Amino acid sequence: MALVCNLQVQGELSWKCAVELDTGSTCIYRGVTDGINLLFVTVLSLIWLFSIFQRRSIHGDVPKSPFFVVVSALCSIIAIAYFVFALWPLVWKNNAPMNLNWVVLLLRGLVWVVLALSLCIQRLKWARILSLVWWVCFSLLVSALNLMLLAKRQRIPVLELVSWPINFLILICASKLIRHFLSHKTVDQSLSQSLLSKNDQKETNPSGGIGFLSWLTFSWVDPLLRLGYSKPLALEDVPPLESEDEAILAYEAFAKSWESHKKGKNTENSVFRVLATCYTREMLVIGFYAFLRATTTSASPLLLYAFVEFMSEEKHHPYDKYYLVGGLVLVKLVESLSQRHWFFNSRRVGMRMRSALMAAVLRKQLKLSSLGRRRHSTGEVVNYISVDAYRLGEFPWWFHMAWSSLLQLFFALLILFQTVGWGALPGLVPIFILSLLNIPIAKILKNCQSHFMQAQDERLRATSEVLNNMKIIKLQAWEDKFRGLIESLRGEEFKWLASAQIKKTFGVILYWMVPMLVSAVVFTGCVLLGSAPLNVSTIFTVLATVRIMSEPLRMLPESFSLLIQVKVSLDRLNRFLLDDELRVVGVRGHPVQSSNYHLKIQGGIFSWDPEAANPTLKGINFEVMRGQKIAVCGSVGAGKSALLYAILGEIPKIAGVVEVYGSIAYVAQTAWIQSGTIRDNILYGKPMNKTSYENAIRACALDKDLENFDHGDLTEIGERGLNLSGGQKQRIQLARAVYNDSDIYLLDDPFSAVDAHTAAILFNDCVKKALEKKTVILVTHQVEFLAEVDEIMVLEGGRITQSGSYNDLLRKGMAFELLVNAHQEAMTALENPNKQDLLETHKQGLDPPNFFPTSRGNSEVEIKTSACSTIQLTNEEEKEIGDVGWKPYIYYIRVAKGSILIFLVILLQSGFLLLQSIATYWLAVAGILPQITNVILIGVYTGLSSLSIVFVYFRSWFTTHLGLRASRAFFSGFMDSVFKAPMLFFDSTPIGRILTRASSDMSLLDFDIPYAIGFSVCTLLELISVLIIMCIVTWQVLVVAIPVMLLTYYLQRYYLSSARELVRLNGTTKAPVMNCAAETSLGVVTIRAFSVMERFIQRNLILIDTDARVFFYTNAVMEWLLLRVELLQTVTLFTATILLVSLPKGSITPGMLSTL
Repeated sequence: MALVCNLQVQGELSWKCAVELDTGSTCIYRGVTDGINLLFVTVLSLIWLFSIFQRRSIHGDVPKSPFFVVVSALCSIIAIAYFVFALWPLVWKNNAPMNLNWVVLLLRGLVWVVLALSLCIQRLKWARILSLVWWVCFSLLVSALNLMLLAKRQRIPVLELVSWPINFLILICASKLIRHFLSHKTVDQSLSQSLLSKNDQKETNPSGGIGFLSWLTFSWVDPLLRLGYSKPLALEDVPPLESEDEAILAYEAFAKSWESHKKGKNTENSVFRVLATCYTREMLVIGFYAFLRATTTSASPLLLYAFVEFMSEEKHHPYDKYYLVGGLVLVKLVESLSQRHWFFNSRRVGMRMRSALMAAVLRKQLKLSSLGRRRHSTGEVVNYISVDAYRLGEFPWWFHMAWSSLLQLFFALLILFQTVGWGALPGLVPIFILSLLNIPIAKILKNCQSHFMQAQDERLRATSEVLNNMKIIKLQAWEDKFRGLIESLRGEEFKWLASAQIKKTFGVILYWMVPMLVSAVVFTGCVLLGSAPLNVSTIFTVLATVRIMSEPLRMLPESFSLLIQVKVSLDRLNRFLLDDELRVVGVRGHPVQSSNYHLKIQGGIFSWDPEAANPTLKGINFEVMRGQKIAVCGSVGAGKSALLYAILGEIPKIAGVVEVYGSIAYVAQTAWIQSGTIRDNILYGKPMNKTSYENAIRACALDKDLENFDHGDLTEIGERGLNLSGGQKQRIQLARAVYNDSDIYLLDDPFSAVDAHTAAILFNDCVKKALEKKTVILVTHQVEFLAEVDEIMVLEGGRITQSGSYNDLLRKGMAFELLVNAHQEAMTALENPNKQDLLETHKQGLDPPNFFPTSRGNSEVEIKTSACSTIQLTNEEEKEIGDVGWKPYIYYIRVAKGSILIFLVILLQSGFLLLQSIATYWLAVAGILPQITNVILIGVYTGLSSLSIVFVYFRSWFTTHLGLRASRAFFSGFMDSVFKAPMLFFDSTPIGRILTRASSDMSLLDFDIPYAIGFSVCTLLELISVLIIMCIVTWQVLVVAIPVMLLTYYLQRYYLSSARELVRLNGTTKAPVMNCAAETSLGVVTIRAFSVMERFIQRNLILIDTDARVFFYTNAVMEWLLLRVELLQTVTLFTATILLVSLPKGSITPGMLSTL
């Protein structure tokens, strides 16, 4: 064989390899060497990325020799030389004919760059071993190739000759590393033995401490998938998160950066800047994956061009087809792996962002001042978590999608100019025009999104208030009125939703206009300018290039739309997190031993609104000695509760000094009860002390109630104690305070919900006996107890008008005497002959309006209560188990009355695919017919493509209206379920669970589900069309395609067994977070008074992690499946291309190859 392999570095660069059958060809060896080097570069780069992302680094066992640094520097110089020679003809030789020499030189330069890095970076054992093997192979292969050239008396290229000595230096580095390994072998063994016992004791996480191949292919989720295939997964079956993914670490990093940003003058976009500071490193790693995916995707037109040229050539080397197929498979493998790890890691980082923000919102909720709490209702706080924080979790994916789409668009333009030259210039005009059209659409969508979020906040605020007061609404039969209110707010919200969704359909037109307009204009430019022949190679390379351009142009508006939504959410979260916090400097706390006083207020002026002219409390001066019992009385609105808030620091202090000596227990006027058992509400996070616990129960007259409960103190009570009477809730709250064993007790009218006899029992047994040695400030309207206290303060108009003992105040007359007389007159008017019976009832320790049965009786209420009291009241959230088939989709379409719409979607998508196939077939056939002029060729293609755009627009329009119908119908059904539900439903269902349905679940119905259904239908039809075309062109591929389809079906069934349950679990783990946020918002004053904020924060973090770990493994198993399906697709593609390139000459036209 005659061989010419010549690489010159003067004048024009040329790389020619004219080959005949000769296995001794140095050109083949050169190609094999380059391929091996690229393989090592790819694997080594992936290992480095793996070690960076896993934060696994081994320090101290790498030889730190200056020799390695010098050799690394020399390798860098060679790399720079390759880059210079690669870019020289592109920059300075504009008139020279272009070829792929520069690509080869760039790749060789990249190889030398990675060589230089491998000499300095050794993070993992795998990386060191692989580097060692590569150094030896690289040096020996290059040396063998150069010796072969010398033996054949051929000229060695200049760069190869200059770099040859460096290969020997690399061999020396390899020998040094081998000696280093051998010298440290004994030390490594001893270290591994000493660490083995420690590592065995640590709980291993499936995503941490895994092998490289397991990490690369997501095989670390195999144990979970096997378990899910054998039985339905439960929450306890889902492995825990890795420590770096837990909410506590995410929040700590966020909080540390947040505090430093708050100190700066510019607090605008603080949340975004903090997230950028915390996750820059992870975002860079994900960016590398996105870059790989964009690069490999952009290589598709070049591969298509190479295949078409191969099919068009009369003569070619027999090995060329295998190079082409191998290159195609390699590109698809890298594309698949990079995309899967991009998607998984972006969602993983998004999960960390979401967890950090959720924790920050929940912690901020506990620190908000009274003004801040008025600006952010419970419904809004739930919305910050369920909508805004979750939307921020999607930010990494969409951010990288935006810039990688721009990069892919840039690559496509380069390929277009490389293919057709100046004929591609006119194609920039429609791209520019269509891009400009996206700007007003993006502005309109931003406006719609802002109004939609505001309307959603109003609806959720009203919904939260309605749910919190449902008992009153039902007692007053106000359901229709408040339902109408919420539906009117939903109507305003729906108006902006419909406006945004309908306007998004115009983006579909722009997306599908891009390939049609750009390709038609480029074809016309080629004809008019004569820059490239309009043959099959040019036509289908342009079409493939424009096709990879259309994806960025479609994703960019969507990316910008979601980034706009992210910006809105960032502004909302920024505003919330920067809102006014409770100023703890307003109250001075001192150790209890430091004074005989427990409380002092001097010159106190307090106001809910610091800017108000008339303060809430003014001229407050009093002192409370240790162990004193102080009663606070006055008319309604006199400021009694405000005085307790002032002591707690809840109301802003304008002037004066407040000094509190000791811990505080607070009993609110409106009882705050948590979801859970009675015992949990009394213990309130403290360890069980049986003696103290029983004393607290007896002191608060709860012992008789507990005896009548089927589960005793383990009886579950509904959210906010809806299934308890007012007296029972108040006594449980009082027992919580007694058990807390604090120094100071602030009791805000604790006897208002009980009758006079029970009040007397509570005052004597609780206030006088159980709290005998405690300091008590009692707000009360029960005048009969005032004679028993040490001091009485009378408030009127926000001032302390009188203070002193009971007898002193009676002698002074004035306001206190009027108050006592008014109380006596009221009690006389309420006297009735049944008073004795009422007292007898209370001797049993029960309240008349008791929800639970007091004894066996024949009343209807007692029978119903008795029948349902054998089970705990609060129900677990229901979820389906096992395969439910097509039932949810059929139900969705039936509720939306969308059978006709879904039929039209299928029909229009089928018509669109048919027209697209006809247009492509026309180009494939007409492009080789000499009688078809260029005008007819371009005109028919443009007409068919334009008609297909009409089909796809109406498909999108019908899909949008299907989703809008479903949103309206499901919300109406949701309102029916809420307002027609019996009170028992609200007693047993946490409000956070209902709010989750009204917020995040409703958002899925509004935005995601209709497009997911439309996408699924379109993908299925497109798959069928591809299979039909493939069978027409090469039916032999069915030999592989059918087994692949069967294996894919099995993998999907195997995956669905676990994924189905994970998705269902993920739907139930979100509601407890929302419920906890709603519950905490209602009891924030009590939580702060008892100083248990950290305990609630830790509880929230556990709930966030529970939600996050299910989300994490849901995404992991999804990427596991997608990677394997894509690998099977690559097998099918490999078979099809091998068959195509192996067919006899002329059995298939190059144009038909391009239709696949």
